Amino acid sequence: MKQIFRESPSLEAALALLRQALQQRTAGYMSAETIPVRSSLGRVTAQAVLARCSSPAYHSSAMDGYAVRFRTTVGASETNPLLLKLGVDALYVDTGDPLPAGFDAVVMIEDVNAVDEAIEIYASVAPYQHVRVIGEDIVATEMIVPENHRLRPVDMGAMLASGHLEVSVRRQPLVAVIPTGSELVEPETVRDRMPQAPEIIEYNATLLGGMAEEAGARTMRLPIIADRLDEIKAALRTAVEEADIVVINAGSGKGSEDFTAQAIAELGELVFHSVAIKPGKPVIAGFVGNTPVFGIPGYPVSAYLTFHLFVVPAISHLLGVSIGASERLDAFISRQLSSPLGVDEFVRVKVGAVGEKLVATPVGRGAGLLMSVVRADGFVRVPADSEGVAAGGTVQVELLRSRDSIRNTVVCIGSHDNSLDLIANCLRHRYPEMSLSSAHVGSMGGLMALKRGEAHIAGTHLLDEESGEYNAPYLKRFLPDCPVVLINLAYRQQGFVVKKGNPKGIRTFHDLVRDDVVFVNRQAGSGTRLLLDKHLRDLAIDPDRIAGYDRDEYTHLAVASAVLTGLADTGLAVLSSARALDLDFIPVAEERYDLAIPEAYFGQPIIQRLLSVIREDAAFRESVLAMGGYDLRDMGTIMFRSGQCIEP
Repeated sequence: MKQIFRESPSLEAALALLRQALQQRTAGYMSAETIPVRSSLGRVTAQAVLARCSSPAYHSSAMDGYAVRFRTTVGASETNPLLLKLGVDALYVDTGDPLPAGFDAVVMIEDVNAVDEAIEIYASVAPYQHVRVIGEDIVATEMIVPENHRLRPVDMGAMLASGHLEVSVRRQPLVAVIPTGSELVEPETVRDRMPQAPEIIEYNATLLGGMAEEAGARTMRLPIIADRLDEIKAALRTAVEEADIVVINAGSGKGSEDFTAQAIAELGELVFHSVAIKPGKPVIAGFVGNTPVFGIPGYPVSAYLTFHLFVVPAISHLLGVSIGASERLDAFISRQLSSPLGVDEFVRVKVGAVGEKLVATPVGRGAGLLMSVVRADGFVRVPADSEGVAAGGTVQVELLRSRDSIRNTVVCIGSHDNSLDLIANCLRHRYPEMSLSSAHVGSMGGLMALKRGEAHIAGTHLLDEESGEYNAPYLKRFLPDCPVVLINLAYRQQGFVVKKGNPKGIRTFHDLVRDDVVFVNRQAGSGTRLLLDKHLRDLAIDPDRIAGYDRDEYTHLAVASAVLTGLADTGLAVLSSARALDLDFIPVAEERYDLAIPEAYFGQPIIQRLLSVIREDAAFRESVLAMGGYDLRDMGTIMFRSGQCIEP
């Protein structure tokens, strides 16, 4: 057994090792097959396609009118019209008709005057005027498409027009995906129930199979394999007999139940095991015989990224095509982005156009956060020799969406509310080209983002203790030079989220200091955190006595989830979060949740469209009320504008 193992090479070095190994081990792989042209969309040509016949194949009329001989029209003018006898000097033709023998031009029907058995013309015509000549579009033997060309609908049409019914294309590589993990269960097994510990629904194989098909491959998914070396080796032997590329998902690390590297090494050889990237460091590449085998980490973001970085290039290599460059753009990073030295980190970001700026906001960075990819607009690569990017610095974003869609995105940074997801859905329903990008950094974080010109709107629910007012005093204090319109979204119930039946009997803030109670908090700067701290001060409760006070979550649903899963006994959140996860709720206060919108953006079409959803969309209002704990008495009302309080 030969082993060319490399310990954590850089990304560039790992890709170079992979390219070299593919060139050595898969030379001559690219076989061809002949398929119908009508079924060839997206396939890659195995050889150049040359036209069998010309198009048009005969001279034809390009207009409705009369076929004539151009010499007989010489001298015709407005002052000297000529008469051409029908059936002798002129013949009627429709668009597309063959040009009659002996005739060499067409006069449009609009340019003649019918006179008995003749037509009167008022201008001479040039040879082959309004005639589609043989080969005007395609000349027999000319190349329609070259070798290694991914076929488009227009290519298919051109091939048919030039006389081809079939085309020779590269055989699609077959990618076998082997999901591994003793805790995995098929999605169908939990159709009518919730997963029970330690069950995890297997979904990565579908994710990776879809990515393979997007890259031009076919896929084969093997059954789930338990974390046992002999079973993984048996599955790998089976897969390499049929597949052109094998992907083993999970077990790529170096733990006691991670057998992927050992299985590949015992049946073949390793090219590398781990690469200096984050997420996805434990990725593996190797060969069994001449078949490339990849060990892809189990965490979904790691799986997505490493498949994109390593397996997609392997598929492209077998197809003989280059990887299309992803669309990239430069943007300002909205907050400091720290990154460890020594690894290339790929950070998911939301992107929006705010004024003249393109602003990128980092979203969740955990390798297990699949929704961070679902919601992301792109990736920012932080190089291994960099410790990160300062707030306001320029980054390059590899886009997952089109540049045009970024221009139609409303950027919302600030406090979280469940209704923002409903706004995003209703906005997309009404205006399919639009989207709402929301990043949850707390109310104060949202106001600071407005101050820096990094967001169109900010969700906020900050109570001023002195005046008893919501939000407006903070706008006056922190954004004195930035005129802002404050639009009410809703009044909502804040309170303690507890398990069903409230087994700890939690009723008041005094219960938080009990030895048997664990609390989960919201992040500093959030309106919920300020509400909590106000009550603790009023009641002279020391936060240091509260177990869990220092544990932060960034959304109400995350707080509710921590309670549901036993990580905490209680936390402050809105009623809708408790309802969503079937938890009990002890109300503490009604608060006002507003959207702060700078005057500079208030009149923009994308903002007015968003406001039309809030003010006019009955389905949106019904959805908000259905979540529970919301009062919409002032929804869409301007509560404050340009230093002026407005009584609702």
